[in-house]
Amino acid sequence: MRTIAIKVKSYAEHANILQAEDNGMILRTLLFAFGTLVLFYMFLLGSMVFNIIERRTLEAEARTLGNEVADLELKYLEASNNVDLALSRSLGFKEAQGVFTTRKAFGSIKLPEL
Repeated sequence: MRTIAIKVKSYAEHANILQAEDNGMILRTLLFAFGTLVLFYMFLLGSMVFNIIERRTLEAEARTLGNEVADLELKYLEASNNVDLALSRSLGFKEAQGVFTTRKAFGSIKLPEL
């Protein structure tokens, strides 16, 4: 066990995994990635806030339109109660005479016996 520890220590001393310029490049890459993620987060957060404000505006507009529809329905019901046969005749409408047609039957259809 002791020999393995000595070998690993000797290999670690001689191995240069990262050079000084590699450290700077890694740091710049990490900072760039972090900055990109921060910008993306800000974009998503701004988009969510904008959508929430837009939804609230649309909900208020829907309530206003619902009230207008209710008022128009009430006016329609008031106007439809005033419509009768006398009003229609005074406006020049006449009662239609129905014309019905008939057709002669062709006879009964006989089913084959089983």
